[in-house]
Amino acid sequence: MEFLKDLLGFLKERKKFWLIPAIIILLLIGVLVVLTSGSAVAPFIYTLF
Repeated sequence: MEFLKDLLGFLKERKKFWLIPAIIILLLIGVLVVLTSGSAVAPFIYTLF
């Protein structure tokens, strides 16, 4: 949680708010890959990319 606090502090201090959507998309893709890595849904996820 300390990393997220530091990241948000950096974004606020440097006024880099345009990075927030990119970070959210990367986190969502990471969660999707982790959750579907061993399931039957994996072949369908691979066709999206």
